[in-house]
Amino acid sequence: MPHERIEINPGIMDGKPVIRGTRIPVETVLRKLGAGMSIEAILADHPRLIRDDILAAQAFAADYLADEEIVYG
Repeated sequence: MPHERIEINPGIMDGKPVIRGTRIPVETVLRKLGAGMSIEAILADHPRLIRDDILAAQAFAADYLADEEIVYG
């Protein structure tokens, strides 16, 4: 599924998914959310982001996991 707010480019952060137009990896956003930071706190840390960027990072991760193959042992 295409995500217009997420960019994957080998020349930016070694190809890690980032918020488009920034060098902020999706992973960074997700780790901050996972650590309990609020969206408002993340936006304060990264003034170039907007709320929709945070939501896009979450949607990207959910879609990525939905496409994983599940192997049952």
